[in-house]
Amino acid sequence: MKRTVLKFILPVLLACATGLAITQAAPRQSEKPNVIIVITDDQGYGDLGFTGNPAIKTPNIDRLRSEGTLLDNFHVDPTCAPTRAALMTGRYSNRVGVWHTVQGRSMLRRREVTMPEIFGQNGYATGMFGKWHLGDCYPYRPEDRGFQHTVYHQAGGVGQAPDYWGNDYFDDTYVVNGELKRIEGFCTDVWFEEGMKFIKENKDKPFLAYIAPNAPHKPLYCPTEYSDPYEGDPRVSHPEFYGMVTNIDDNMAKLMDMLEKEGIADNTILVFMTDNGTAAGLEGDRGYDGNMRGQKNSEYDGGHRVPFIIRWPNGKIEAGKTIKNLTAHIDVLPTFIELCDLEAPDIDFDGSDIRDLLYTDGENWPDRSLIVESQRVVDPIKWRKSAVMTDKWRLVNGTELYNILNDPKQTTDLAPQYPELVERLRAEYDVFWNDVSREHDLTSYMVIGSDHSPIVSLSSHDWLIDMLPPWNQDHIKNGDVAEVSHWAIEVERAGVYEISLRRWPVETDKAINDGTYGKAYNYQQARLRIGDIDETKDIPEGAKEVTFRVRLEKGITKLAPTFISPELTATPYYAYVTHKPKRGWQTPAGMGIPVYDPSYGRVPPQINKKKLKAIE
Repeated sequence: MKRTVLKFILPVLLACATGLAITQAAPRQSEKPNVIIVITDDQGYGDLGFTGNPAIKTPNIDRLRSEGTLLDNFHVDPTCAPTRAALMTGRYSNRVGVWHTVQGRSMLRRREVTMPEIFGQNGYATGMFGKWHLGDCYPYRPEDRGFQHTVYHQAGGVGQAPDYWGNDYFDDTYVVNGELKRIEGFCTDVWFEEGMKFIKENKDKPFLAYIAPNAPHKPLYCPTEYSDPYEGDPRVSHPEFYGMVTNIDDNMAKLMDMLEKEGIADNTILVFMTDNGTAAGLEGDRGYDGNMRGQKNSEYDGGHRVPFIIRWPNGKIEAGKTIKNLTAHIDVLPTFIELCDLEAPDIDFDGSDIRDLLYTDGENWPDRSLIVESQRVVDPIKWRKSAVMTDKWRLVNGTELYNILNDPKQTTDLAPQYPELVERLRAEYDVFWNDVSREHDLTSYMVIGSDHSPIVSLSSHDWLIDMLPPWNQDHIKNGDVAEVSHWAIEVERAGVYEISLRRWPVETDKAINDGTYGKAYNYQQARLRIGDIDETKDIPEGAKEVTFRVRLEKGITKLAPTFISPELTATPYYAYVTHKPKRGWQTPAGMGIPVYDPSYGRVPPQINKKKLKAIE
């Protein structure tokens, strides 16, 4: 393998051609550094003490900021999965197939080379803990993409449709190295504890630990010991949201203390970042906006500018330094490759190696243009919720122009005064769009028939449908339906398959027409449509599933089943697919999937139930 050929933007090439060189290189270590990335969920730039929030308590993250360098003009995508796709690949999320959080558009294309794959090929132990959100089925799971040890919840949040039924942040059931396992404790505590176990077990070799809490993502569930101190404070949007952030901060303290005790803090690159703008840190006149306009899912800076702290004492990363130059999530992987002296395949990165910014005053760093979008549709739309960014300017939606240095809240549209600049930035976007849109018609197919995944569990979260699908367990309880939808499937090998259709997931062990957890239906028939197959069966009274045994040919296809009643035709929320079932395999419920125990999702006695109200 050869060293990566980094793709720099044109200004960087021009700078090199005119003799502008990096004045200081990152120190090379005889021992490769460890890498830890902590990325929180839906926590905005203003949801920290050191960024100016007057109410929130984050003393440990504030301390990390003083010990490391802050990228203070660092940008991600405005929502979860796209940010994570770009971070894992160093390439624009629209390029790698992840421009939404549901609807089959949150699966990272299998051809992409990922961060853990590169680190693993360089002798690193790799582990991820918490939120993945880049695919729950083979070949998109974290264990398929280079992580050797995994502990995670499914989908984009605890309690969403693919996640284990009844998970509620406390004492939940997670996927641990491919097996479902119940782990006691508050979810954020679990992710950090499992991450620290992995670090201790691998401290004698280089490791990559990716700790990705789902907090403070909604629903706003939090131990009262953390939310109580914020009750009644008029500056606080939601006590539970603030409490979850403070709980993260406490866990950061445990992580940093552990690194010190194990003697590996100095040669560990520790990163703290978030995945998009705040989702619940602002409500009306409560909360702190970080002196920006917009929140999660916004094309304005409040939707995508986030904190990024990097600390590495052995690497001479300067403590307390602030970098104001424009940087982004797509820069992280190419920079890590150089900082850690990794061998990697040739990758056409959209990001750049930013060591020059880390190790110099950045005077020779050229202005650059970067694009951020929030598509959240099945098929992307040009200019939709977009921003073209430079160090000084923001072109929003192709028509609004803001001087971000003088007007950080983006209140004064200067487009009429600078028409030539608008056209130049529009041209930058055109180059981006004409490039990435060439493959917007590609679909990521969930694979059945692979030995890597004998049982494939499908949920409504990944319906490939124009309308927003029932992506949350509450939607399924309420009975949100769609008559025509499908899953995009690739049959890896021809053969006999069993496809079981269900109203409720296997672990609930409930009948199709049972209303225990929510709305009851009177479905009488189940229809299976896949490829050329179109079969219908009656639903026996009390049946928990209807199973079809069919022969499928290799190739891509659509799985489009329905349940039928006199009043309604609707797509089942869940389908389970097995290849060449062995004798004695009756249903997916008999294949090692634990039945849901309502006590798993109980509210622990010490937790005040009134504080656990989900905010949709």
